[in-house]
Amino acid sequence: MSNLFDLSNEVAVVIGATGVLGGALADGLAAAGAHVAVVGRNAERGEARVQAILAAGGTAQFFPADAMDKGSIAAAHTAIRNICGDPTVLVNAAGGNDPRVTVTAERAFESIELDDWRANFDLNLVGGVLLPCQEFGPGMCARGRGSIINIASVSAHLPLSRVVAYSASKAAVLSLSQFLAREWATKGVRVNTITPGFFPAEQNRKLLFNDDGTPTDRTQAIWNHTPMRRFGRSDELIGACIFLAAEKASSFITGTDLRVDGGYLSQTI
Repeated sequence: MSNLFDLSNEVAVVIGATGVLGGALADGLAAAGAHVAVVGRNAERGEARVQAILAAGGTAQFFPADAMDKGSIAAAHTAIRNICGDPTVLVNAAGGNDPRVTVTAERAFESIELDDWRANFDLNLVGGVLLPCQEFGPGMCARGRGSIINIASVSAHLPLSRVVAYSASKAAVLSLSQFLAREWATKGVRVNTITPGFFPAEQNRKLLFNDDGTPTDRTQAIWNHTPMRRFGRSDELIGACIFLAAEKASSFITGTDLRVDGGYLSQTI
């Protein structure tokens, strides 16, 4: 039982590891023993994440890539295989909300430009899941082993006000993940999602906090709807990720959505 969550034989690719949540997941996977490929667009942040992992006793390398560029992801995959070995874990943590498709008093739903809507789906669905899974999934299937973990959102289950395209694209992430779970289940590849509740990050900070640091009315509404009455911390996603990545711990789990939301989806009003 002591080795149930041991990832020492895994090569874990974390796309979006240059962000807050993706970075925390990279840290956690490395602490559990995985060799982590830190993948993202920002080289400075990527190298900083690698140095933090090395300082904590883990192993990692940075690989630059744009998740929305098929050729870029393919090049990163080749480099990872050459340097780290065949990936056995893929965490798709890239994504976010484009403010151009946020509905406000000044911007009605019907005024959203189609190109902006498509850009949000490109970010969360195409780059966030589709292209990385197309690139890394077949190799895992050929080797008969792998765990893919996609990051969904509570807004995929219950659409949030204002962030309409984000909610719709994350609902699509859930659907695509379940499709892949069924497609690859007999090939040794498990596909699951983690649904975070509200975790303050760069893309939603302005919606959650005023310039003086005080909570907005939206934050208060979120807290009122969350039984734990607080936001999540990025490190609180790590356990769920290690569990789904560890073959011994979750070998019969695929097509599942693991909620880490402080109870947000357990109530309506």
